[in-house]
Amino acid sequence: MRLVNIGFGNTVAENRIVAIVSPESAPIKRIISDSRYGGQLIDATYGRRTRAVIFTDSGHIILSAIAPETISARITGHFEKNAMEDEPEDE
Repeated sequence: MRLVNIGFGNTVAENRIVAIVSPESAPIKRIISDSRYGGQLIDATYGRRTRAVIFTDSGHIILSAIAPETISARITGHFEKNAMEDEPEDE
């Protein structure tokens, strides 16, 4: 089991991730709202702007302050210097 850093020291099991999407569209915003009331939402943004929404095979939805491209690069192992600039600083 490989863990993927999704920001601020939080990790997700790579084999449990189904999709990583941007939170900009109305359907994704609706899914986030519904999962918040359904108890399936995990907010790992630490109060920062949500930049990625991670769907898991268990039905949980994880919010991250890291860009979807950065998380994807971490999963595939192609972490580049440009992706490092996308990550907000831990405080």
